[in-house]
Amino acid sequence: MNPVIMRFVPVFMLALLLLATGVTWKIQDWRYGKALAEQGRLQAETLRQLTLSAATAQQYETDKHLALEQQLSTSEQTHYRALNDAQRDQDRLRDRLATADVRLSVLLDADDVAAGCAMPATPRAGGVDHGSARARLDPAHAQRIIAITDAGDRGLIALQACQAYIRALDR
Repeated sequence: MNPVIMRFVPVFMLALLLLATGVTWKIQDWRYGKALAEQGRLQAETLRQLTLSAATAQQYETDKHLALEQQLSTSEQTHYRALNDAQRDQDRLRDRLATADVRLSVLLDADDVAAGCAMPATPRAGGVDHGSARARLDPAHAQRIIAITDAGDRGLIALQACQAYIRALDR
C-alpha cells in the first residue's frame, strides 16, 4: 500500500468511527425522544383523568352538602314550627288558668285513710269523673306546673331537633 494512503487510513477510520457514533447517537436520540414523548403523553392523560375524577368527587360532595343543608333547613323549620305551636298552646293554657276559665285538679286516692282526708268516691250529680275524688290546685301552683311542662315540652322539641340533625348527618 501506498504510504500516503496509509497515512490517511487512520484519519479515515477515525472519521468513519465519528460518523457511525453520530448516526448511532442520532438514532438513539430519536428512539428515546419518542419514548419520552409517549411517557409524557401517558402522564398527561393520567393527570387529566385524575383531575376529572377529583372534580367529579368534589361536585358529588358539593351536591351532597347542599342536599344536607336543604334537609336540615326543612327540619329546622319543622321543629321551629312545633316549638311555636307548643309555646302558643302553653300561652293559651296559661291565659285560661289566669282568667279562671280552666282549673287544674289532681286525683286523690279515695282509699287512702292514712292521709287523713278520705273522701267519698260517689260522683256528684253533674260529674263526669266516675267516682274519682279530685282536688283543685291553687292557680299559682297551676301556673308553676304549666311553666314546668312548658320547659319540658321545649326540651323535648329541642331533643327531637338534635336527633333529626344527627340522623341527617349519618346518612
